[in-house]
Amino acid sequence: MSEFDLAKTSPNAVYMDYCQKDQLAFQRSPSGQAIFYPRIVEPKTGEELRWELSQGLGTVYSTTVIYSRDEKPYNVALIDVDEGYRMMSRVEGIDPEDIRIGMRVQVEMKTFDDGKKYPIFSPAKELA
Repeated sequence: MSEFDLAKTSPNAVYMDYCQKDQLAFQRSPSGQAIFYPRIVEPKTGEELRWELSQGLGTVYSTTVIYSRDEKPYNVALIDVDEGYRMMSRVEGIDPEDIRIGMRVQVEMKTFDDGKKYPIFSPAKELA
C-alpha cells in the first residue's frame, strides 16, 4: 500500500510537505537504492518506493558561480547526500567563490518569498 494517494497528492507534494516540516526526505527502492528526485515508482523496475529522512549531510560534488548584472553573485551546487543520492541546491553562509568540491555541507530549510521552505546547504560544522 502506497504512503500517499496519487489522486490527492504527487510525490513532489509529499517531498515539499517534508521540507515544510524542516525534514529532507528521499525515496528508497526495495533493492536499497536511494532515489531522488521523487518519483511515483522506481525507474526501470516499476517497484514501489518508500520514503526516508536524510540526516542532511553531504559533500559538494560540483559548483558554479552565477554572476548577474547589479546583483550579488550566487552559486548552484550538486550535493552528494550521505544517504546515496545527488541533488541540486545552493551553498550559503560562505562567499560563492570559496565553495570547493569535496567540502562537507549540511542542509537547513530556508523560507523563500513564496512562503515555502526549500533545502539550502551551508558548510558543515565540526563535530564536537
